[in-house]
Amino acid sequence: MKKIPNLSISPEKVFFIIAKSRQSESSAAGLNLESDSDDDDMPENHSQSSDRSELSGFIRGLNEDEQIDLVALMWLGRGDGNLDNWRDLRGEASRAHNNRTAAYLIGTPMLADYLEEALSAFGMSSEDFEEHL
Repeated sequence: MKKIPNLSISPEKVFFIIAKSRQSESSAAGLNLESDSDDDDMPENHSQSSDRSELSGFIRGLNEDEQIDLVALMWLGRGDGNLDNWRDLRGEASRAHNNRTAAYLIGTPMLADYLEEALSAFGMSSEDFEEHL
């Protein structure tokens, strides 16, 4: 049986990021659908920016190891590696770490899907955590 690597970031934090990212994506999608109308959609726009702002603040509030794990998880979910080379993925994320981690992650299309995919590789599913969100 393969040994699953330990994460510095808790699954609960990753699932919170997944949920917030999905909220931000759905706000953005709603905005795009309504952008043809002449109405000023400030509430929608504010909703999206506050979701992104909250998500950005949350990611910036993580410690360096948690941020590195988060980037490595995103890369894992995107297919840039697998659990067998987790140490290499994490090492690359550590070398690339800077103070723009939140902007990088939030700017990644399908972030929530990638993180969810990565956690499933660790044997975790969003259903395990949805009741806590």
